[in-house]
Amino acid sequence: MAEIIAILNQKGGCGKTTTAVNLSAALATMGRRVLVIDMDPQGNATTGLGIEKNAHDSTIYSVLTGQDHLKDAILGTEIPGLDMIPSNISLSGAEIELSKEVGYHAILDMAMDGVSYNYDYIFIDVPPSLGILTINCLVAADSVIIPIQAEFYALEGMADLLEAIQLVETRLKSPAPIKGILLTLYDSRTRLGRDVYENVKEYFGQTENIFKTTIPRNVRLAEAPSHGKPCITYDEESRGSLAYMELAKEIINLEGGEDNK
Repeated sequence: MAEIIAILNQKGGCGKTTTAVNLSAALATMGRRVLVIDMDPQGNATTGLGIEKNAHDSTIYSVLTGQDHLKDAILGTEIPGLDMIPSNISLSGAEIELSKEVGYHAILDMAMDGVSYNYDYIFIDVPPSLGILTINCLVAADSVIIPIQAEFYALEGMADLLEAIQLVETRLKSPAPIKGILLTLYDSRTRLGRDVYENVKEYFGQTENIFKTTIPRNVRLAEAPSHGKPCITYDEESRGSLAYMELAKEIINLEGGEDNK
């Protein structure tokens, strides 16, 4: 049965979608069965995995609005073992529609019933907001990864994000503990990068896991989405690809698994 992991930060530009695409691809190349659910109306995870976001009628929007079953919206990718559910701009109107439904906060969770048995990991690329779509992601998730960009305002808004996670746990009785804090766009050679890393460790202290793996600034990571590929298939020897492979190993090891499956 899959572990369902929401990749979440309400700030844009922190490497959230980059992490969803490349971490899922890395795990799939290591023999894991992985599903990515694109819950962002921008559909960047969709295009980043080589799927034309406006070419399919069955999307996460049609699933959430009851037009399709989730299993019918699943598409394969060029990486064996890696599937995805696409998104596009139609999802932007879903929050208004969902807000009228009884139990609107758990629609994604209910839609996923039975599907998780087909995968080892399900990653949800969460929109950069704290609205109804994000609440659905948190209710459905077993855990959360928070990417944090190594820049001056990295921790701005973090209190609101952690409060949202806590509210979902206490009010909706659906805990999604933080699996790890991931530092992205990191350059250990700069004083800023090192300072942000120390600030993150100080902010979270011993209460949350900070991944040992950091994701560097890397041109190949930035180029790969324009080719509709994860970086690991665009340039498997790039620093970005190698970093996500290390992160995949770290996640497998957290579960007590072997990284050479």
